[in-house]
Amino acid sequence: MKEQDQQLEIPPYPSYKTRKINFWIPAGIAASLALLGLIMNEPQPIPEAPKEVLIITLQEDENNEQEFVIEETTYLDVWESPTASLLSDY
Repeated sequence: MKEQDQQLEIPPYPSYKTRKINFWIPAGIAASLALLGLIMNEPQPIPEAPKEVLIITLQEDENNEQEFVIEETTYLDVWESPTASLLSDY
Protein backbone atom coordinates (compact mmCIF):
# COMPACT_ATOMS: atom_id res chain seq x y z
CA MET A 1 0.00 0.00 0.00
CA LYS A 2 2.82 2.39 0.76
CA GLU A 3 4.27 1.79 -2.66
CA GLN A 4 0.94 2.51 -4.28
CA ASP A 5 0.55 5.71 -2.27
CA GLN A 6 4.02 6.89 -3.31
CA GLN A 7 3.16 6.43 -6.97
CA LEU A 8 0.04 8.57 -6.78
CA GLU A 9 0.36 11.87 -8.53
CA ILE A 10 -0.57 14.75 -6.26
CA PRO A 11 -2.19 17.65 -8.09
CA PRO A 12 -0.61 21.07 -7.53
CA TYR A 13 -2.23 23.19 -4.84
CA PRO A 14 -3.91 26.21 -6.43
CA SER A 15 -2.46 29.49 -5.29
CA TYR A 16 -4.85 32.24 -4.39
CA LYS A 17 -4.18 35.89 -5.02
CA THR A 18 -3.90 37.77 -1.79
CA ARG A 19 -5.84 40.97 -1.68
CA LYS A 20 -3.57 43.89 -0.89
CA ILE A 21 -4.91 46.64 1.31
CA ASN A 22 -3.62 49.92 0.14
CA PHE A 23 -1.68 51.84 2.81
CA TRP A 24 -3.60 55.04 2.14
CA ILE A 25 -7.00 53.65 3.13
CA PRO A 26 -6.20 52.93 6.83
CA ALA A 27 -4.12 56.12 7.04
CA GLY A 28 -7.06 58.14 5.67
CA ILE A 29 -9.46 56.57 8.14
CA ALA A 30 -7.10 57.30 11.05
CA ALA A 31 -6.61 60.89 9.90
CA SER A 32 -10.38 61.38 9.56
CA LEU A 33 -10.98 60.07 13.08
CA ALA A 34 -8.24 62.29 14.49
CA LEU A 35 -9.69 65.34 12.74
CA LEU A 36 -13.17 64.47 13.97
CA GLY A 37 -11.81 64.17 17.52
CA LEU A 38 -10.22 67.60 17.30
CA ILE A 39 -13.40 69.18 15.97
CA MET A 40 -15.62 67.56 18.57
CA ASN A 41 -13.38 68.63 21.48
CA GLU A 42 -13.60 72.37 20.90
CA PRO A 43 -13.40 74.25 24.20
CA GLN A 44 -16.78 75.18 25.56
CA PRO A 45 -17.29 78.80 26.62
CA ILE A 46 -17.27 79.27 30.37
CA PRO A 47 -20.70 80.36 31.57
CA GLU A 48 -20.80 83.69 33.35
CA ALA A 49 -21.63 83.79 37.02
CA PRO A 50 -25.18 84.88 37.79
CA LYS A 51 -25.58 88.57 38.52
CA GLU A 52 -27.87 87.96 41.48
CA VAL A 53 -28.16 85.01 43.83
CA LEU A 54 -30.95 83.89 46.11
CA ILE A 55 -29.79 82.56 49.47
CA ILE A 56 -32.35 80.42 51.25
CA THR A 57 -31.58 79.50 54.87
CA LEU A 58 -33.55 77.71 57.55
CA GLN A 59 -33.46 79.44 60.96
CA GLU A 60 -35.13 79.00 64.29
CA ASP A 61 -36.89 81.95 65.87
CA GLU A 62 -37.39 82.68 69.59
CA ASN A 63 -40.32 80.20 69.80
CA ASN A 64 -38.17 77.36 68.41
CA GLU A 65 -40.15 77.47 65.20
CA GLN A 66 -38.24 77.03 62.01
CA GLU A 67 -38.66 79.51 59.21
CA PHE A 68 -37.12 80.08 55.81
CA VAL A 69 -35.18 83.29 55.25
CA ILE A 70 -34.76 84.32 51.62
CA GLU A 71 -32.09 86.89 50.76
CA GLU A 72 -31.25 88.34 47.37
CA THR A 73 -27.67 89.49 46.88
CA THR A 74 -24.95 89.75 44.27
CA TYR A 75 -22.77 86.76 43.57
CA LEU A 76 -19.56 87.89 45.27
CA ASP A 77 -21.10 89.54 48.35
CA VAL A 78 -21.49 86.38 50.40
CA TRP A 79 -19.07 83.59 51.04
CA GLU A 80 -19.28 81.17 53.92
CA SER A 81 -16.75 78.51 54.72
CA PRO A 82 -18.09 74.99 54.27
CA THR A 83 -16.83 74.11 57.75
CA ALA A 84 -18.22 77.21 59.50
CA SER A 85 -21.18 75.24 60.84
CA LEU A 86 -18.80 72.79 62.52
CA LEU A 87 -17.27 75.61 64.56
CA SER A 88 -20.57 77.15 65.66
CA ASP A 89 -22.58 73.95 66.31
CA TYR A 90 -20.17 72.29 68.73
